[in-house]
Amino acid sequence: MEGKRGHIVLFPFMAQGHIIPFLALASKIAEKGYQITFINTPLNIKKLKSSSHPQNPSIHFLEIPFDSTEHGLPSDAEVTDSLPYSLALKLLEVSPSLEPNFRKILSDLVDVKIGFFKKPPICVVADFFFGWSAEVTHEFGIFHTIFCGAGGFGLACYYSMWLNLPHRHTDKPEFILPDFQEAGKFHVTQLSPSLAIADGNDLYSVFQQKNLPTWGNSDGVLFNTIEEFEKNGLMYFRRKLGIPIWAIGPILFQENDRGSTPRKEPGIHLDKCKEWLDKKEKRSVLYICFGSQNTISASQMMQLAKALNGVEVNFIWVIRPPLGFDVNADFKPEEWLPEGFIQRTQENEKRGLIVLNWAPQVEILAHESTGAFLSNCGWNSVLESLINGVPLIGWPMAADQFFNAKFLEEEIGVCVEMARGTTFDVSYWDIIQKIELVMGTESEKGKRLRGKCCEVKEMIEDAARDEDDYKGSSVKAMDEFFNFVMQGRIEIG
Repeated sequence: MEGKRGHIVLFPFMAQGHIIPFLALASKIAEKGYQITFINTPLNIKKLKSSSHPQNPSIHFLEIPFDSTEHGLPSDAEVTDSLPYSLALKLLEVSPSLEPNFRKILSDLVDVKIGFFKKPPICVVADFFFGWSAEVTHEFGIFHTIFCGAGGFGLACYYSMWLNLPHRHTDKPEFILPDFQEAGKFHVTQLSPSLAIADGNDLYSVFQQKNLPTWGNSDGVLFNTIEEFEKNGLMYFRRKLGIPIWAIGPILFQENDRGSTPRKEPGIHLDKCKEWLDKKEKRSVLYICFGSQNTISASQMMQLAKALNGVEVNFIWVIRPPLGFDVNADFKPEEWLPEGFIQRTQENEKRGLIVLNWAPQVEILAHESTGAFLSNCGWNSVLESLINGVPLIGWPMAADQFFNAKFLEEEIGVCVEMARGTTFDVSYWDIIQKIELVMGTESEKGKRLRGKCCEVKEMIEDAARDEDDYKGSSVKAMDEFFNFVMQGRIEIG
């Protein structure tokens, strides 16, 4: 089986939201008979190798040398999730320093000097933050593709915003994107903190304006999304880049893959979580989680807790330290919650579960008792919710999340946006109203959301169908991608 169909290199950026979909893609590609070399920095690779789950023999993890201290970063600063924003941005800014070592690795792989596989790679699939990798890859005559774990619409807005900075060219709070007008109007409150202050000369702007145009040097782009509901976003990139665009989603982890990600120990074990959910009525549980890298402010946390006290819904709340506090420190959530909140929740487990740091999200969203997901609208979470027909309550905080929330609410109709960002005051009463709007059994809005979610779930399932007499759009796109890889290889040869 080794090398039967070819050897492919995967190279994600150093963040959970990037590594996780790349790992899921690695499993997907390996299923098709390809061998994978998965490249990342030493600490991340060590964590991946130390997983308690059996490693897929078709996936080989390979360290790319990187010393964070050479760039003024702490010695363990190799994944953004454990870093404050300023250091996470610094890690992104210095990531092009990986280029010489990436070139050396490719050279050795081509000459079959390193790695488990006896054949040189036929394709490199790199992160969208690593646009520079296309030119390096082509030096060796290898096909290069960017993989975007984000959605088409959200990333199109992100791409256009950073290249054009349209909010800098108007005094009004609303504006449109000059090269993506079909996206509609945007408000300044839909800008991430880094984008809101960008003026073209700040470090993030300089990085993005250098990185984003290099996407056009690639031989194509893979998107973790569905063609059927992403036509506008995917069309933006097709006309902007002029290269093939393939929607191959959903690329999601299976339950037995979850342990292979470099995460901390779960705040609750799956069995206990499932036992709690099994006792709840269908669609009666609100799941609350803001992803692996985002958190809300202390005052917002307090208001959310008051709202949960005042609304009659069951809930699972995944809590991390509030904004401005060390995410790696010992965390005592009672310091940031109303007096007695934790005790009341523990005494009345029939209504709520408080989970520290992270929970088995895939399994929670797949459970029939889960009725809605209060989320930051990161794309991994969005797909995990939609594949299970669970409507979202949006609280975007960073990057493309604001644009995802806009897309899900205005274009698809599966989300109600509750709040934007972490720098404003939010009222517990407003939170209660949005929860009741989405989860209330008598709410017409809630009924429409649930109905639309069922439609989207069926759409996603159809896109992923792979049968003898029928192939869904995502399956066809993946097949077309591999055909392009082999064709490109022949032309190079």
